[in-house]
Amino acid sequence: MRALDTIAESIRVGYAHPTTLLNTLIEVENEGGLGAVRRVERQLNLSVQALRDRQHPHSDLAQTWLNSARAYLVTNAQRRQAV
Repeated sequence: MRALDTIAESIRVGYAHPTTLLNTLIEVENEGGLGAVRRVERQLNLSVQALRDRQHPHSDLAQTWLNSARAYLVTNAQRRQAV
């Protein structure tokens, strides 16, 4: 999945523009639906903990990716209820 490469690269360099976060999550949904976004969220959840355990300098950015994925899922759930 190309999105995971994007996420990993941004964590490696320590930067991700907010538009990149949103566009990557939209790309994941377009390729595999909300189930794919949930899988990315689960992977990020595991990764954040591993990065924190290793005291990785960009673990906060990984947390930002995780929070973004969760917000994306919540927003989609709210949008479906509103319709």
